[in-house]
Amino acid sequence: MQKITTFLWFDDQAEAATALYTSLFPDSRITKVTRYGEGAPVPAGTVMTVEFELAGRPYTALNGGPQFSFTEAISLQVECEDQREVDELWAKLTADGGQEGPCGWLKDRYGLSWQITPRVLLDLVGDEDRAKADRVMAVMMRMGKIEIQPLLDAARG
Repeated sequence: MQKITTFLWFDDQAEAATALYTSLFPDSRITKVTRYGEGAPVPAGTVMTVEFELAGRPYTALNGGPQFSFTEAISLQVECEDQREVDELWAKLTADGGQEGPCGWLKDRYGLSWQITPRVLLDLVGDEDRAKADRVMAVMMRMGKIEIQPLLDAARG
C-alpha cells in the first residue's frame, strides 16, 4: 500500500483538472470524489476532493479556495519516449490558457507546473562524456519545448 500521496490544492477546479490529467496518461483514472457537507465554507455538495491515479500513482486534488496557488517550486515530470509524445503533451497541457516555459517546463491552465522531458535528454545530460553532456545542456537551455533532434545533433558534436 502506498503511504505517500501527492496532494494538489486548487481553488475550485479540482474536478476539471483531474479530468484533464487522467485523459492524458495510460493507467490513469479518478478513484473517488468527496463533497463538502452542510456548514462548509462552500455550498453543500460542492466537490471537496478528487482522488485519482496518473500512470498508476495516487494523487489527491482539493478544492480548497484561493488562499494558496501553485508555484514552480513543485512540478510533475513526465518522461516521454519520443518527440510525438512530447509534442502531444505539450500541446494539451498548454491549451486553453497554459503557459510555455523554458527548458521543457510549462504551466497548465490550472497553474500546475510540468516538465515534459524526453528520456533521451536525461540519458544525454547524464552521459559520462562531460563534453557531450555539456553541449546537450547548452542546447537544451535555449529551448522552450524540448526538441529531440537538436539534442542529438549537439551530442554528436
